[in-house]
Amino acid sequence: MSERDKMIAGLLYDPGDPALAADRRRAQELMRAYNATIVGDGERDALLDALLGGRGERCALRAPLYVDYGWNVFLGDGVFLNYGCVLLDVCPIHIGSGTQIGPYVQILTADHPRGAEERASGLELGRPVRIGRDVWIGGGALILPGLTIGDGAVIGAGAVVTRDVQKGATVAGNPARPLVSDRASA
Repeated sequence: MSERDKMIAGLLYDPGDPALAADRRRAQELMRAYNATIVGDGERDALLDALLGGRGERCALRAPLYVDYGWNVFLGDGVFLNYGCVLLDVCPIHIGSGTQIGPYVQILTADHPRGAEERASGLELGRPVRIGRDVWIGGGALILPGLTIGDGAVIGAGAVVTRDVQKGATVAGNPARPLVSDRASA
């Protein structure tokens, strides 16, 4: 099993593997080119198509955009990412159609072993993130590895999401917790 296969599967892997280093360099070159563009530049779509694992129609990603590899990022139709989003995609990140993501949101699949000895080995691991359809993620939110955010959920600005978010739920805070709606009692 290659280090890339181990990484995508969420197993311990060597991030110094030459093939992974080459993939990160490729992503950095594509990010540099994309991040130098502005809306309306003709090469933007081709750069995104080369960088990302897949994207639907009418996606809008404001530069700058940051990824580890890019080929592990999959976007549905009409996904919007505002300025400065970070997608650490050592494992797959799936973002559903119609989802809107505010500026400086971080979606992290990259993780590290919890034990000091295992961490000292230099091996890393990751866990995939799945974000449903029609989700809103407010600016500066942080989505931790291994989480699923259900369709129609709302993540408050600055929230640190440490647990799965149910379909239609609104969460905020650090750690993010469900908000109680006043509409239910009205």
